[in-house]
Order: sequence, then C-alpha cells, then structure tokens
Amino acid sequence: MTSYEPPQPHQPPCEQPPPWWSAQQPPHQPARSRRLSRNVVVVVAAAVLAGGGVGGVVGATLGGGDTTATPTTATATTANAPTDVSSVVAKVQNSVVQISGRTAGGEVIGSGVIVSGDGRILTNNHVVAGAGELTVTLSDGRTAGATVLDTAPTSDLAVIQVHGLSGLTAAELGNSDDVRVGDEVIAIGSPDGLQGTVTTGIVSAVDREVQVPAGHGQNNRVSDQSVSYRAIQTDASINQGNSGGPLFDANGRVIGINSAMYSPVVGADGSAGSVGIGFAIPSNDAQQVLDQS
Repeated sequence: MTSYEPPQPHQPPCEQPPPWWSAQQPPHQPARSRRLSRNVVVVVAAAVLAGGGVGGVVGATLGGGDTTATPTTATATTANAPTDVSSVVAKVQNSVVQISGRTAGGEVIGSGVIVSGDGRILTNNHVVAGAGELTVTLSDGRTAGATVLDTAPTSDLAVIQVHGLSGLTAAELGNSDDVRVGDEVIAIGSPDGLQGTVTTGIVSAVDREVQVPAGHGQNNRVSDQSVSYRAIQTDASINQGNSGGPLFDANGRVIGINSAMYSPVVGADGSAGSVGIGFAIPSNDAQQVLDQS
C-alpha cells in the first residue's frame, strides 16, 4: 500500500501532469495537503467479469496527480441518536437492483435503484454504455430484461426501464442540497457481483469535483466525451460493482448515485480496492435526468 507522505522541505516540485480531479482541503489547513504519487484514481466502480473472474477496472485509471480544491464547510448540529441501520436497510433494500450486460470485454455488473413502481431505474451511464441485453436482478432474485430510456454521458447518469414487472418498491429521492458533512450514509450495491452488500459511513465532503477527460476508457472502450460532476464524498466503502447504486441518508432517502472511488492499491490484474474515499453524484442532479426521461 502506498503511504501518504508530505513533500520534504527544500525539494524542487515534482513535474507531473495536471490533476484530472480535485479533492480540496480548507485553505487554513495547508499542512494537510499531500502529494499523491504513484496512486491510482478509479473513475468508476463497476465490475467486469470475464471467464468467471474479475477482468479489470471498468473506466479510466490515472497514476499520480496532486490534490487541490474547494473549501468544505461543516455545520454544527445537535447530537442525534445513532442510526438504526438494520431498520433503514429493511425499508430500502428491495429498491436496489443489480444490472448486468455484455460488452466486448465480458459481462459488466453494476447496480441501480428503482425510482418508480413501473420499473424506472437510475444508474450510471458507464454501467450501460455499450452493453447489450441488459438484465436486472431484483433483491428477491427475480430477473427481467431492460432497455435504456435516457442517458446523460457527461454527468455519468442513465435511466433504464425494466420489462414485464410492476408494483416494484421505489426509493424516495432526497434533497442533496440538504446534505451536510458528517451526516450518516448507507451504500447498497453489488461490489464484484455480491448483490445486496451494505456498507455505512459518513459524508466526508460535499461539492467535490470529479472529472474524466475524453479519451479515457469506460467499459473497456475509449470515451469520446468528458465526464464532470460535483460529487458527495463518503467513506462508506464503494468498490467495483457498486456503480449506479444508491447512497441513502439516515432516513432511507437517496441522496446520491455511487459512481467512483479513489484507490492507491492496484492488483496485478488492474483491480483496485476501496480506501474509504468514494464519490456519489448528488440526487438533485439525478432528478434532473429523471425529469427529462
């Protein structure tokens, strides 16, 4: 695992390409700035299965880069009772689905969240882009085919429609503008195909800039469009396969769509693991895509 070390005094600056994403610290805390050398940012968190195993990271991975960025303001709140995670999960788990499809590189597995009883589902664009014969697996094991209704490639969002099912459990979208640093959150998805996996954490920061330049890979192909969004950062574990799955608040409302993680640990096969730095697209951005679909 790559250690995080501050720059040594009197050393000349290291010549590296400009960072493609920002993770900024408050300006009054310069000592916390770190140069992230030889690290890898995993732009997405879907999984590609090929020949029965994980076939590598889906999306762009970039080595090196610095962190710079916007200040994040935490607001003081009164003490609240701990969240009953099991109760929240029982309330929302049936709204979370697994999405699979075929690409030239193998079977792509991601996640999604049902937003209407007739089967409209929010997910990431990189989960469905270039994938044929989409299959949705519900929490109870039922499967059905699905088609893409709408996509917003530049913000990495997509809406799909499942076929032949009705009366589904839909999640409630919350107001992501109300999200505050320190809020408890719950992520549910299918990391590496392990459907229904639950992880918890807090909101680590808001309004983080995430960018994927055009020309970098998504779903084992080169994207001709750049991706850019302002994300909710969380320390809830997000891994390959969580892409497109929901980030819930303590009341069971969707406040984000999990989409990316940062990882300094990369295996020989290109796989990467979570280190507690994940990113979710705010629910208000997702609502805009829903309104247009």
